[in-house]
Amino acid sequence: MTVTEDRPNYKWVGTRPIRPDGYDKVVGKARFAADLNLPGQLHAAILRSPHGHARVLSIDTTAAEAMPGVKAVVTSADFPELDASNPERDVAENLMARGVVLYVGHALAAVAASTKAEAAAAVAAIEVEYELLPVVLSLDESMAEGAPLVNEHNVTMFVESDGPSNLATVNALERGDVDAAFEAADLVVEREFETAWVHQGYIEPHACVVDVGLDGKADIWASSQGHFRVRSQTAAVLGWDTARVKVTPAEIGGGFGGKTTIYLEPVAVRLSEKSGRPVKIVMSREEVLRATGPAPASKARVRIAATNDGELTAIEGWLGYAVGCTNDMAGFIGAMSVASYKFPNLKLEATASLTNTPKSAAYRAPSAPQAAFAIESVIDEIAQQLDMDPIELRLKNAVVEGDPTAMGMPHPRIGFVECLEAIRESDHYRSPVPEGAARGIGTGFWFNIGEQSSATVNLNEDGTATVITGSPDIGGSRASMALMAAEELGIDVHRITPVVADTESVGFTDVTEGSRATFATGMAVVNACRELIDELKARAATILGVDADAVDWLDGEAVADGKDPLSLAAITAKAKGTGGPLTVTASLNAGGAGPSFAVHCCDLAVDEETGQVTILGYTAAQDAGTAIHPSYVEGQMQGGTVQGIGWALNEEYIYDDEGSMENASFLDYRVPVASDLPMIGTIIVEVPNPAHPYGVRGVGETGIVPPMATIANAISRATSVRMTSLPMSPPKILAALDDR
Repeated sequence: MTVTEDRPNYKWVGTRPIRPDGYDKVVGKARFAADLNLPGQLHAAILRSPHGHARVLSIDTTAAEAMPGVKAVVTSADFPELDASNPERDVAENLMARGVVLYVGHALAAVAASTKAEAAAAVAAIEVEYELLPVVLSLDESMAEGAPLVNEHNVTMFVESDGPSNLATVNALERGDVDAAFEAADLVVEREFETAWVHQGYIEPHACVVDVGLDGKADIWASSQGHFRVRSQTAAVLGWDTARVKVTPAEIGGGFGGKTTIYLEPVAVRLSEKSGRPVKIVMSREEVLRATGPAPASKARVRIAATNDGELTAIEGWLGYAVGCTNDMAGFIGAMSVASYKFPNLKLEATASLTNTPKSAAYRAPSAPQAAFAIESVIDEIAQQLDMDPIELRLKNAVVEGDPTAMGMPHPRIGFVECLEAIRESDHYRSPVPEGAARGIGTGFWFNIGEQSSATVNLNEDGTATVITGSPDIGGSRASMALMAAEELGIDVHRITPVVADTESVGFTDVTEGSRATFATGMAVVNACRELIDELKARAATILGVDADAVDWLDGEAVADGKDPLSLAAITAKAKGTGGPLTVTASLNAGGAGPSFAVHCCDLAVDEETGQVTILGYTAAQDAGTAIHPSYVEGQMQGGTVQGIGWALNEEYIYDDEGSMENASFLDYRVPVASDLPMIGTIIVEVPNPAHPYGVRGVGETGIVPPMATIANAISRATSVRMTSLPMSPPKILAALDDR
């Protein structure tokens, strides 16, 4: 279902062609990084720390180097020590331990050998002597006075610092008179909340193949969310110029933010350089869970003031994020994500602190789900205490264009009210709550970003087109680029071939994150097409013998008064005689990314004997601006919802006292499967973003923000128990029921 404001009647934008990469993926022809094999290729294995925190006194690789099949061994000694001012220092430190291991799974050394078994045997033969250090595993431990340092190189950002600290960032936001607002309030609700570390759960593990030539240049094939970032981070860690690194993007089997950084590529480069052979590294699932970045664990204290008629007059809160072993911006981004309600009086502090766990990574709207879980839960409790419809309460306080976010920036044109109204008018919300069940509402916000993108559009002699971009297709961007190009050029979308090119074949493009690809890279495609149309009109004028300003472009044809129309194919067929190849490259640093809002509605039942939650029905409404390919938008909404359901009910990292993850497999770290879920209904709301030619807003991230609070709010209405700790697993629910 789509709810649309008045917008142009597009021919291709908004249609649902079969995805360009669909056939190859369905029949197994798509090539991921782990599928590539080069002649003479070696296999690598990585030695990882068994300790949560320890000083490395010595590493002896002598035995490993002498073992059968071994061609190269590397340790941190094979990598330059980056200056503290280098923005990739934390990446380098996480990639290979520098004198101190910071978590169980931290890489210490790597071996390249002829077979996987030989590499694994050689890794096992490396001898390491450790001095154990205190392990810090929680936010409270990290922030306690006199706490052991997690990372002696860390310095707090955004505040004056007098030396190493466990604090990563501290941000304070304030407006109005919070104390007076609470004093005057009719109702105040205050709660504390806690969430666990959770993983993105992508099916494809991290992998790469690297071949360093005799010229000293590295060819890298990698599955990532941004091969230009793979290039820049790899070069930085190695101390190389970026010109020495070429990265070819393989297909990507899921990322959700977790593949926006590197874990393997520089290691493979050094092994290939040492051995003179190509090297492949593929992580195991256990390595992925132990040694790549989960979303931060969090704690929050939130209190909100309201009047008896439902006006939310003030919010005061503290948001804390446990970000792992190196500095991270999670706290700052968490503060940015508080933006859905007017709150004339506001006082927030957002903090991130280090723990002896893997360096955290982005996970779909990073930091926003944790904040929304706390704030949306308190708002729902206010609605319950005021006996107010939860949507009407939110509508009364929802931000509109011009209202400030917590950061103080005014909202541009947004669709939050429209999303609330769409759920209110939906068949789901207007239907009776199933017997024995309860219904919950939750909302979410993500600000989206623009950044740098490039695109090249080539017109072929037969009138077909090739659209070349540098954004890996992690959510349907090939189809979106083709649809926008078809709309601009006026040709059938099936006559357009979208290509994701390597770092030497297309202009610089930032990593696919922040829901930016369709917005920013799509804008580059549109700009290139529009420049091409100007050139096509000029070529047509030459062919027709008229002035260029006498030619218009209409439905894929050049039109001039008194002349027969010229199709695009007719013009390209004569390109050689009218000026040569027809190709345009456009690059930009896109601004104006439109914020996105979502509103979710969930019906569920709680078995009070087992604590089991069964979701009976779920509907998500989200503002997409304009849905370029509605099927992809619906898929993003449903995918984010499913991951949020897992975060709410099942998923968590479980550590023992020494910092070893006890559930490092998909058998024990349980993500939702189809049998756990109902059909998830979607309502696409289209409030076009005025900063984009087709009104695009990013949609990939907002959908994961509401589910945790939506489900918690339904559980509260089903049981009269307010759950404040994620996951809301059966043991936790049973314990809460016993305490009623």
